[in-house]
Amino acid sequence: MRWPSWVGRVVRTAVVLVFVLGATSASSRWQPGATPLTPPAAAWLAATVLTLLFVHRFPLTLFLVTAASAVGYYSSGLPGGPVILVPTIALFVLTRQRGPLTAGSAGAGVLAVAYLGHVVLTGSFAIQTGASFLLVWLVAVIGVGTAVRYQLDALAARREQADEHRHRLAEQERLRIAREVHDVVAHSLAMINVQAGVAAHVADRRPEQAKEALLNIKAASASALKDLRATLAVLRSGEDKAPAPSLAQAAELLAHARDAGLTVEVHGEAGDLPAPVDAAAYRILQESLTNVVRHADQPSRVDVRFERPPGSFTLRVRDDGRGATRPTPGHGLRGMSERAAALGGRCTAGPVDGGFEVCVELPIEGEA
Repeated sequence: MRWPSWVGRVVRTAVVLVFVLGATSASSRWQPGATPLTPPAAAWLAATVLTLLFVHRFPLTLFLVTAASAVGYYSSGLPGGPVILVPTIALFVLTRQRGPLTAGSAGAGVLAVAYLGHVVLTGSFAIQTGASFLLVWLVAVIGVGTAVRYQLDALAARREQADEHRHRLAEQERLRIAREVHDVVAHSLAMINVQAGVAAHVADRRPEQAKEALLNIKAASASALKDLRATLAVLRSGEDKAPAPSLAQAAELLAHARDAGLTVEVHGEAGDLPAPVDAAAYRILQESLTNVVRHADQPSRVDVRFERPPGSFTLRVRDDGRGATRPTPGHGLRGMSERAAALGGRCTAGPVDGGFEVCVELPIEGEA
């Protein structure tokens, strides 16, 4: 349980009040020739201490007030005691909140006024031992307050950096999950949509072809559900236990594209790839084929090309859709670019002579 901040201020003020009154009362009894602590003197001390309840809100004003009260108390001939503790706490709070420059200026002003009062009352310009003590006191309190201020600022900065880091990681994970869900759902629904259109078109004339299209729909929906379950399992467990996609499973993607009526030609081989590169390439290939099915104008052919130049892997997916134009970036194209950029690569997509091409280049560490 965390107590409210005002509870700490009340407890601190109560402790200081008991200490100041108790120590001053004891001092008045034990010191030879000292006058006893009278009720007015006790009320003076109590009023000075109780200002600490508001020092966090008015540190400069209450430092000046408590310092003047302490100087006046010590100059009045009343029983001596630790009332200087009150302006000490006020000066510490002032340093921590406003910085050493403001606290030093206020403290120097108090010492200057006290010295002028001494000169006016005594007519002497001599600096006594008590003045030297006050100077050391001022420097020590401001030094401790400054150290605490910088320490708290450093802790706050580290806490802010940690919060920002956690937020950034959470945002990256959210985007990763969003890309995974988008790729799985968009690809599967695109294939299902095409097969459903085929089934509806040939249902009366060629029932066998319609049946084949329905089986393809069943297979595509089962694959989508499997991938979605794996993604949701990661979200529920908080651990990345889902099997990573790989170009070793590319045959299934190519089969879906062929089922949609496309002629798919594969050139080259991907070979062995690091897991992050392999997974990113698979998702980009999946999204590229999905875009051909969903957005290309009457495509009939798709060429998939794998290249392994030194130190990198290149994937090209090119279709022969009619009238290809520069696309407006959506979730799919943005997701492909983000996957490539996360690995230090790049992804470009745009119209080429006779169609549309997606080209992704991913670096492979350790290859010359």
